[in-house]
Amino acid sequence: MDLQAKKHALRSLTYGLYVVTSGIDNEVCAGTINWLSQASFSPPLVMAGVKKENRLHDIIKQSGVFVVNILGDAQKDMAEAFYRPALIENETLSGYSIKTNTTGVPILSNASSFLECTLTQIFEGGDHSVVIGEVIEAGVHSEQRPLDMRTTGWFYGG
Repeated sequence: MDLQAKKHALRSLTYGLYVVTSGIDNEVCAGTINWLSQASFSPPLVMAGVKKENRLHDIIKQSGVFVVNILGDAQKDMAEAFYRPALIENETLSGYSIKTNTTGVPILSNASSFLECTLTQIFEGGDHSVVIGEVIEAGVHSEQRPLDMRTTGWFYGG
């Protein structure tokens, strides 16, 4: 296989940027992801690639719930903030205001929109697992164009 062609082709797929949050007991995890897609209309399912070595993977598996926080095109700083372990302080997560809803998992109040999900399956493949969740609640904080990888100039894939 031509490795450069593979890398170029995979990086040509369109990718949004999202912050996924999950929690169990007193532990909350969050991470920026870009491999996410709707997988079913009925029931409404989303699938996300979550790195196996990330603590977020373990917490989603244990808790059975997660939130996809969809970022707007002016929220590159928010995406960047969750490349590092998240810190809860004064009702914020890594400095961003949070709230909770149906699942009790933190939702980023300033994210453009969110999807609350219950875990239905995890397919463990290579270095990432495909996490499938049923959307049980959704909300819109503001109508913005979604943030995507091309806008940021970042690459994660290939």
